[in-house]
Order: sequence, then C-alpha cells, then structure tokens
Amino acid sequence: MKQLLKLLRLTSKDGNLLINTFILLGLVKLGLWLLPFQTLRRILRNISQPNPKLNQTSLSRIIWAVNVSTRYMPSGAKCLARALTCQILMTQRGYSPELRIGVAKSEEGKLEAHAWVESQGKVVIGYLTDLPRFTQLPSLPGNRL
Repeated sequence: MKQLLKLLRLTSKDGNLLINTFILLGLVKLGLWLLPFQTLRRILRNISQPNPKLNQTSLSRIIWAVNVSTRYMPSGAKCLARALTCQILMTQRGYSPELRIGVAKSEEGKLEAHAWVESQGKVVIGYLTDLPRFTQLPSLPGNRL
C-alpha cells in the first residue's frame, strides 16, 4: 500500500517515466530470454529513436526510474537488462550512451560477465567497485543501438 501511495504522489512526468521504464524493462528481460541477442538489438534499435518531446528528462531521473523498476520487477533484473533499458531511455532523450560488456574470472575460476552504460566517459548505470577487473569486450557494431 505504501508503494502505491508513493506512486500516486509522483508528478505525472515522473509517474509516466516510471511506468514506461517498468514496462520497457520487463519487455527487455523477456526479449533476452526469448530472442537471439542480435535480433533483440535490432528491435531495440528501432524503438530507440531520439524523441524531442522527451528531451526534458534528466539523466538522474532516468537512472532513478531504472533502479526503482528493478526493485519492483519480479525476480529483479540482471545487469544486461538494466543496461539495455537505460541505453534505450537515454537515446530516446537525446543522450549518447555506450553499452559496455566485460568479462572476468572469479576467484573460483568461473567466468563472470557484467554490463554497464557509460556516457561521456562516466559509468551511469552498472557501476561496481571492482569494475576495473572486468576486461571490456570490443564494442558491438552499432554500439549505440
């Protein structure tokens, strides 16, 4: 009940952003589960066109919406779904995000991967204190969706 009251207290702009982000994050999660990655990227590229009507959204509000949506997403969301969602929202709002994917070996020798988004050389979502241990993979063609 508290969460519903918080949602109702949001401005219409923030409420719309949060609802749209939650839906987008759910669709990205579903797409990652059902589709080959290149197919999903092609679909996401088509919906990631800059929209001048959305340019008034600050980067901090986009990150807020992704973080809140993740908290309420059934079973949460992995870093790749979060990064792709953030990248779409940023691109639609005129930012120039870059998706990064890195790999590392754990202390047990298992391969680990992590995805994050950078803008102007700074990590905007997906920051880890030990991020430097991940070896960044070469950028994918069309890294900006």
